[in-house]
Amino acid sequence: MPCGEDWLSHPLGIVQGFFAQNGVNPDWEKKVIEYFKEKLKENNAPKWVPSLNEVPLHYLKPNSFVKFRCMIQDMFDPEFYMGVYETVNQNTKARVLHFGKYRDVAECGPQQELDLNSPRSTTLERQTFYCVPVPGESMWVKEAYVNANQARVSPSTSYTPSRHKRSYEDDEDMDLQPHKQKDQHTGARQAGCLRNDSVQCCPLNLGSVSGLQWRGEPKRLETEASTGQQLNSLNLSSPFDLNFPLPGEKGPACLVKVYEDCDCFKVNDVLEFYGILSVDPVLSILSSDERDASALLDPMECTDTAEEQRVHSPPASLVPRIHVVLAQKLQHINPLLPACLNKEESRTFVSSFLSELSPVRAELLGFLTHALLGDSLAAEYLILHLISTVYTRRDVLPLGKFTVNLSGCPRNSTFTEHLYRIIQHLVPASFRLQMTIENMNHLKFIPHKDYTANRLVSGLLQLPNNTSLVIDETLLEQGQLDTPGVHNVTALSNLITWQKVDYDFSYHQMEFPCSINVLITSEGRSLLPADCQIHLQPQLMPPNMEEYMNSLLSTVLPSVLNKFRIFLTLLRFLDYSISDEITKAVEDDFVEMRKNDPQSITADDLHQLLVVARFLSLSAGQTTLSRERWLRAKQLESLRRNRLQQQKCVNGNEL
Repeated sequence: MPCGEDWLSHPLGIVQGFFAQNGVNPDWEKKVIEYFKEKLKENNAPKWVPSLNEVPLHYLKPNSFVKFRCMIQDMFDPEFYMGVYETVNQNTKARVLHFGKYRDVAECGPQQELDLNSPRSTTLERQTFYCVPVPGESMWVKEAYVNANQARVSPSTSYTPSRHKRSYEDDEDMDLQPHKQKDQHTGARQAGCLRNDSVQCCPLNLGSVSGLQWRGEPKRLETEASTGQQLNSLNLSSPFDLNFPLPGEKGPACLVKVYEDCDCFKVNDVLEFYGILSVDPVLSILSSDERDASALLDPMECTDTAEEQRVHSPPASLVPRIHVVLAQKLQHINPLLPACLNKEESRTFVSSFLSELSPVRAELLGFLTHALLGDSLAAEYLILHLISTVYTRRDVLPLGKFTVNLSGCPRNSTFTEHLYRIIQHLVPASFRLQMTIENMNHLKFIPHKDYTANRLVSGLLQLPNNTSLVIDETLLEQGQLDTPGVHNVTALSNLITWQKVDYDFSYHQMEFPCSINVLITSEGRSLLPADCQIHLQPQLMPPNMEEYMNSLLSTVLPSVLNKFRIFLTLLRFLDYSISDEITKAVEDDFVEMRKNDPQSITADDLHQLLVVARFLSLSAGQTTLSRERWLRAKQLESLRRNRLQQQKCVNGNEL
């Protein structure tokens, strides 16, 4: 059995070892998973695994063990593959069994031919996810992961696959000389792809061209080798639409093949996949003559459109494949915290941080007060907003959402832009939506199903949970919203009110629940609904806003900034409860307030008070509501309401 670093550089060798020992007995698959699971438990082992998020694709060896931190953007149809297949040596007639799991292309040596009719072959099913880097991931998160990664990689140009196949350079030469290719490469492997009703069936076909008469005439392989080095760079764009939800996003998209627990995953989940990288040039076959030849089989089996084949089989040099060995749903993407906060080993970290929470909160409050131009009340509410999350749903009502409308923001100023930059430095993922008439009318907010390409086309609101969405309304000018603009405003309102996005499937809409922190910055009261409006009262107005905010960021020590980041992420996951005693006290308080002035407080106001009290308690590290925190929540709400009333009196209209 291979050992040492072989599990990183040659994971298929590990798999081959277990398969050879166990044959067709399915226990070999469980043993493979257990082997890699144990390897990753070793000290700092995950940090030695190269990540597609940090390492350019051309630095990674094909068929090496990699990881990928991503969001599931779309789920393709299930795919059949040959779990076990048999090859026959044309000279000796010796038969050999091979495994097809974790592979896209069958392994076949010289003089070997795939026996498609072997009774020992088995067909299995796997699920394919189209995954993209986490939308809106903050730069400090990316940098922290890069700094933590200890993988040793170098350009893989010298890498020579051990199996019998042509190099990328050969592919390029053969593209230029297709007739020469047919003469010299008779007997080279080809990959076939069939259709079975609506489910994709991709047997791993390998053998001579003459042995694949059912595929029609031999055709030259089209690869992206000539442009591969350019497209492999993470920072270069390509004409292929990678379907990122947010504009300006960089990084690789991947087709992720999942073999176990497929039903546990859903669209918009954030995961870290560990698996085997597949970038075989055969995966880039997209020629029209190949589709014509496939159509000779049975017209009913070749119903894919050219667009669907292009989307579902993009160049592997641009959209690599990962065959998943292990998958982990991520509670969060903050690299400063343990990945799973529920585990026993994480409790020490959590309890240690909570013990020093009070000074961290005080420093954070001071920092945000300066960012909000000296307004400490607005800073209090911003803290509560940043740690809010939907913790449950009662019927259709999401509990825990806390959308804040920060009104009174200076117009024609860069304040909102720089405030968002401050938030970017604090939260793991965020996006600033500039609410202009042009953006509302032309940007695509809602993901929709493209039935021609058979894929989900992303929209701005396809975001993972706990993303901070800052809507800048100060940029809104007078103008006319057209029909798409009205739909976009409705989508934002539904997101804020119900914490859901209705994806457009043409013939129907499908609800996708979410938990997105929405902060609306505006001059007056927002056009959008909000759970809480706090009117900004600046105590100072810097002549140079950019210089002021840059100075604020530069004065905070990196260690202190990291504590702020841990604070805002960790407190989302703390349990919270209200004792029977406090519940009774709150009810009595509510009755008393209603008795004094029935118009002063409603049931909705009580709900708002309880939400404020919840996050106020959690921000102090308290997982139960105390009488002190309840009184503090009432005080904050009173100050906020009085401020709004004063502003209303000054302006003579409702804010």
